[in-house]
Amino acid sequence: MGKAIMLQGTSSNVGKSVLATALCRIFAQDGYRVAPFKAQNMSNNSYVTEDGLEIGRAQGVQAEAAGVRAEAIMNPVLVKPSGENTAQVVLLGKPLMTVGARGYGEEYVPRVLPVVRRSLEELLRRFDIVVIEGAGSPAEVNLRDRDIANMTVAEMARAPVLLVGDIDRGGVLASLVGTMELLAPAERAMVRGFLINKFRGDLELLRPGLEFLADRTGVPVLGVIPWIDPGLVEAEDAVVLTERRGPEQGEVTVAALVLPRISNFTDLDPLERTPGVILRLVRRGEPLGEPDAVIIPGTKYTVGDLQYLVENGYAAEIRALAARGIPVVGICGGYQMLGRRILDPEGVESSVPEVEGLGLLDVETVFVPEKEVLRVEGEVCGGFLAAAHGAPVRGYEIHMGRTTRGPGARPWIRLRRRGQEEVSLEEGAASGRVLGTYLHDIFANRDFRLAFVNYLRVRKGLGPVSGGDVDREEAYDLLARTVRESLDMQAIYSLLA
Repeated sequence: MGKAIMLQGTSSNVGKSVLATALCRIFAQDGYRVAPFKAQNMSNNSYVTEDGLEIGRAQGVQAEAAGVRAEAIMNPVLVKPSGENTAQVVLLGKPLMTVGARGYGEEYVPRVLPVVRRSLEELLRRFDIVVIEGAGSPAEVNLRDRDIANMTVAEMARAPVLLVGDIDRGGVLASLVGTMELLAPAERAMVRGFLINKFRGDLELLRPGLEFLADRTGVPVLGVIPWIDPGLVEAEDAVVLTERRGPEQGEVTVAALVLPRISNFTDLDPLERTPGVILRLVRRGEPLGEPDAVIIPGTKYTVGDLQYLVENGYAAEIRALAARGIPVVGICGGYQMLGRRILDPEGVESSVPEVEGLGLLDVETVFVPEKEVLRVEGEVCGGFLAAAHGAPVRGYEIHMGRTTRGPGARPWIRLRRRGQEEVSLEEGAASGRVLGTYLHDIFANRDFRLAFVNYLRVRKGLGPVSGGDVDREEAYDLLARTVRESLDMQAIYSLLA
């Protein structure tokens, strides 16, 4: 049987996912066969495995860092918030059902907990080390009876727990001590070390605080990790968008709407890394302004977020910009919003049977219960980006809508592979300078992305750019090196032993 180590946090967004990714890479570099695990992930940022199953994006990234194929058992329960107080439960990569917050805890925890146990046991049988990531905080006393992601899993795996605190927000000493105080005695005994994350400053000034923690709790600090560029590893959840600002210098501006239920926002990351591009995240109350292009990203609640665009004036702004020839791109739910109508006769997404779209594409979407979860490949075959025609594209689809084109829209991608099948299918819709597609990761395709950015630059009389790509393997190595230098790895290996 393999060994396990677990990262838990004093709250969400303290950096558990990034540090778990780093440990996966470090252990793999040291010659161990490593797997990530998170019992329950609540996120609309998902990852499609090679066999067409859906898991949290963080575990997919961690598997990549570990050099292994991502599997559904690495994140057996994925909860995707959708409508008000409802969420879709994805079990072992496939949709189980949509439930309310109370219903999930009362009805389905007993159902999914055995699946969590079996998944963890299988990973421990097959791998030398399992790096387990917790969720939120283990000290939510009001949710303790339904928390299947923290101490319950640590006990299952007999895993020492490293408790992570975020010093950048301030109050890290209080958050670590307070978390320990709220844990039951048996749970406190499982916490074997503290990690202080996102440190910027003089370590000597922090040292008295480290000594205080050890004296007060009896738990040593096993690492002070410096601030790491958040763009180095894909973020797990949209909570990071409240802080993310992107580059402030550049020649062209792409405005991306931060929808209330935005999903798979990592689609935007490659644009943010492209030289000369200012990616402006437009949050509630902020005007779209005068961007060079607009992106409507994916969403877990298309109808609700379309209503948000209408009520906050963004729908009118988008139509006005499109009328002036400003390019507009919709991805997945954003693609559906660009159409004439969205129909939901079976109540798959909401209780609204029909809603009018933005009317910028001659397409119509009907929601159906069957969910498409596939990796796809193809090439650009149309649209206003002449320089991109013939460019290869790869991506993935995650949606429950079927979109059909009318005579006023043309496909602009031809799919050659969908899942394990070779196909020849037309995808997406184009009209003027408006594009819609179901392909997540579309901007991760270098040739398409540069054709898009350089089109915007030429319109402003600027020369073309190249680059902006991130070598993922190099990024994982850089992350591992930074974190390894900050941790007491000898102590961590002793805990595993």
